[in-house]
Amino acid sequence: MEEYIPQVIVEAAVERCFKFGSEPVPCHGCSTRGPEIYYPRNQKIPVALTLLKHVKKSNKVFTRFIIINNTQKSFTLTTTSTMNDTVDKLVIFLAKRDGIDKLVKTFQYVSKLVNWQVETTHPDLANRFKQWEVSSGLSRKAFRTGRFLTGFNGLRRNPGATPTFKFLAVLANAGEMVYFFFDHFLWLSRIGTLDAKLAKRMSFISAFGESFGYIFFIVSDLIIMKQGVEAERKLIALQEEEENSKDAKEKIRKIRGDRVMRLMAVAANVADLIIAAAEIEPNPFCNHPLSLGISGLVSAWAGWYRNWPS
Repeated sequence: MEEYIPQVIVEAAVERCFKFGSEPVPCHGCSTRGPEIYYPRNQKIPVALTLLKHVKKSNKVFTRFIIINNTQKSFTLTTTSTMNDTVDKLVIFLAKRDGIDKLVKTFQYVSKLVNWQVETTHPDLANRFKQWEVSSGLSRKAFRTGRFLTGFNGLRRNPGATPTFKFLAVLANAGEMVYFFFDHFLWLSRIGTLDAKLAKRMSFISAFGESFGYIFFIVSDLIIMKQGVEAERKLIALQEEEENSKDAKEKIRKIRGDRVMRLMAVAANVADLIIAAAEIEPNPFCNHPLSLGISGLVSAWAGWYRNWPS
């Protein structure tokens, strides 16, 4: 019997589909919020799970996982959770905080800009917004507790399809793991649990790991976008030769959609790189409140776009 399942399990199933599916599915293309996504009873998602299908009913689009066997017959996977891997469960659980993180990040950098704008004319109001900025920053650090496991799980589950991407993935995720891990100590030192003198050192190490990882995430996304442009040109040429090619149109649509999501990722990473650079090597440009505020909002709003339910 088929039944609805919790959101966490839906996302876990999507995660495994991406990691083990022989046909990669762009993350933005999946509708993880649809209730009609089913999961196999009492077993892990198998390697044979290769397709993420969208089934249209009237004006609503539902998403179902389809498993293809050697006879090319397909059937819908059914019923409840089978997640037996503790790290997978934990990573999916932690990832659900991305939305609130982007919201609080928006608060943090809007308040920074307001504080900068009114600090000379309305000192009392500026102080209130400064407190909001600091509070938001500390809250975000609390939300990120355990987030370093995401990079570890990424390397463990999906190190990359080619040697080049494996190399980039190792460097990018290693930097991100350092960032999130030492960010814990920065948070604890700033709230007074650890010695406040540690804050400066922890901030530098965390920012260095962050910037190091972002460089390789950006390079990886740019390479994939370049490959997508080349593939799109070939498909357009094929489409001109074969009129009304639905398959080519669908592939072009997916490539363009993936490109938009990766552009958002690059924009966010570049913006965060500027913020990290302000901590590593203070300079008039990166440390100016306007530069920091705009960079923070670009990063936050790119995250909103990428995480907003489709």
